Amino acid sequence: MLASGLDDKLPHFRIDLGRLDDAVDLVIETTRKAYPSLDIPFHARWRHFIGGSDFYAELAETPADPVARARSAFDLAIVSVLLDAGAGARWRYRDPLTGGYYDRSEGLALASFAMFACGEFSSLTGVSPHTADQLRADADALAELETKTLGAGFQITQDNPIVGLEGRAALLRRLGRLVAQRPEVFGRYDSPRPGGFFDHLAAKAAGDAIPAPLILSELLLQFGPIWPSRLTLGGIPLGDCWRHPAIVAPDASSGLVPLHKLSQWLAYSLIEPLQQAGFTVTDIDGLTGLAEYRNGGLFIDTGVLTFRDPADAARPHDVASALVVEWRALTVALLDRVAAEMRRRLDMDAKSLPLAKVLQGGTWSAGRIIARRLRADGAPPINVIGDGTVF
Repeated sequence: MLASGLDDKLPHFRIDLGRLDDAVDLVIETTRKAYPSLDIPFHARWRHFIGGSDFYAELAETPADPVARARSAFDLAIVSVLLDAGAGARWRYRDPLTGGYYDRSEGLALASFAMFACGEFSSLTGVSPHTADQLRADADALAELETKTLGAGFQITQDNPIVGLEGRAALLRRLGRLVAQRPEVFGRYDSPRPGGFFDHLAAKAAGDAIPAPLILSELLLQFGPIWPSRLTLGGIPLGDCWRHPAIVAPDASSGLVPLHKLSQWLAYSLIEPLQQAGFTVTDIDGLTGLAEYRNGGLFIDTGVLTFRDPADAARPHDVASALVVEWRALTVALLDRVAAEMRRRLDMDAKSLPLAKVLQGGTWSAGRIIARRLRADGAPPINVIGDGTVF
């Protein structure tokens, strides 16, 4: 997609690599402000559990062993990431622990954490709050999760609407049914629960090493059926994979653009629980950048990408449209360009500054910062119509 864009052959966007320095300038400025020593954590869901919530502090108060902690961390990460599609510009969450208001990803993280801590995703009722048994999700509770329960947990009202509530609830119900149907993957040492995926990955480790691309491939293989029915290939649902005419191949993959934003976001978010359980996660740069609206917005708002038809900036666009697919694919490719330039300027390499740290430092925050500078509500530069299950 990037090669076609550099040849000026894409239908919706032009690319000006001369403006990439502006994007890199903002990313480095943002990174140094947040992490002056450049000791940057990985981009992961754990960065969004802010305010009064601290998952690992909660677990530290329980007698859970490292494996039990890892299963519980997987439970939370999986459920929270699946709920982390865009919330819309009007929604906010009031954290009962601090009284503060949070929107977008942080608000979604805190809302999902509060529901998790209160046992809303667990079928083990009657246990006291914040015990090892309650800090879990399991198949039965997820499969029966009512949309109104999720709406209450997310504090949804007529004046506080969220995008795609039913789509999110349906996604968790499908997750619950899938987990129940695959005890060999999700229930090796416990009743079926998303956290059983930890044991599935642990069994595939070579010694104590687990490559990050293996995490992603197993997520795609084992969780694929939960995604809404979109494109299929050979009877297999492809999830966050879309069509674009610029992509030509000599086989059945022609026209297909695999992005898998939520699955890759989840893969990044499972790295730390695996590390805390004693595993070494290798080849972290084997994952790509995330094709979502903060990273993508950075490139539009800094002028690296411009609309071929300026009127497209004011129109709503379906998530499956060629324009959105083009934008997201270019975002992934351009993130690699940003990472390479940051390493050159900061005299670092891929080991000391992997893409996961570039995203965290980083491109995601810079995309949010420039969006707020340019638009009062901080909305992305493209209005994407989605169902709460993509990004």
